[in-house]
Amino acid sequence: MSESPIRVAVVTGGRSGEHDVSRRSAAAVLANLDPVRYRPEPVLITRTGQWVFGAEAPVTVFEAVQRLRTADVIFPTLHGPYGEDGTLQAVLELTGVPYVGNGVLASAAGMDKEFTKKLLAAEGIPVADAVVSRPTDPEGVPPEAELRRLGLPVFVKPARAGSSLGVTRVNDWAELPAALEWARSSDPKVLVEAAVPGREIDLAVLERPDGRLDVGPPLEIRVADERSFFDYDAKYGDPGTVFEIPARLPDGVRAELADLAVRAFRALGCAGLARIDFFLRDDGLPGDGGRFAGGGGVPVLNEVNTFPGFTPVSQYPQIWQVAGVAYPELLDILVENALARRTRRSGARAPR
Repeated sequence: MSESPIRVAVVTGGRSGEHDVSRRSAAAVLANLDPVRYRPEPVLITRTGQWVFGAEAPVTVFEAVQRLRTADVIFPTLHGPYGEDGTLQAVLELTGVPYVGNGVLASAAGMDKEFTKKLLAAEGIPVADAVVSRPTDPEGVPPEAELRRLGLPVFVKPARAGSSLGVTRVNDWAELPAALEWARSSDPKVLVEAAVPGREIDLAVLERPDGRLDVGPPLEIRVADERSFFDYDAKYGDPGTVFEIPARLPDGVRAELADLAVRAFRALGCAGLARIDFFLRDDGLPGDGGRFAGGGGVPVLNEVNTFPGFTPVSQYPQIWQVAGVAYPELLDILVENALARRTRRSGARAPR
């Protein structure tokens, strides 16, 4: 007798500015789930927060919780606030159904760049110096002494938003008020962060169903010459953006980055997957002891993405494609990991 297909609810959309990106990620997941093994159902969260199962009428989140309980596993593909920040994960916990990816705490900590830095720094992982700006700051600007400590240039970014939304590079302090205002259009809490000159390297961490962590080959981001950094347009609309996989790095730097990525994954309590983004500082740091001589650079962790972009051309799937893990196989691993984690927690048998 053949086994029943695994019922997978693929949740997409959401209330954040990355609604459309989320829907592209979900479309790729739905197109690549093996129809023999899975019975997928698209679940759209509208921009106003209603839930739509397939082509049915919208329902409230409370009705959605009941409906989601009929699934064997939930595959959330939301990016940004109200999806990647722990709020959706809290709803999914209410269903009692296993779901792909990170839980409430890791999602919330990974989305809030202030607390990401604090947790990683406490584990001895190098992060860029930054100052948090809140609307209660006098005249809306952080204290001058703290800003001067950072030096110029700085990057001004929403503390709890993704995909480079609201980010500005500031080369003159006169530009700061406008940059803060732009960032606050996405989040009232803003990070003013010291720029880290150097190469931008992404690493993909994948948790296997047995709990083992694998790190894919490093990816280097190269943007067109006219761009000063990897902003939203460079990420999603510029053909001049190139991902080089594997990045050309000395063996020692590659090993150090992989170690830091795993340490960051564990420090935040991540599960399933994460993309860990680094800078390789090209001006050296005091006390590096020459470990990264030879063009490697000194690693500085930029941010942790608890659900990175998931279209076939996004960084995370591309890294695993180069590592020999095709997109459908990557989905298999993530679904199996979700089921295995719930089995370990409850002692119950996972559906087949």
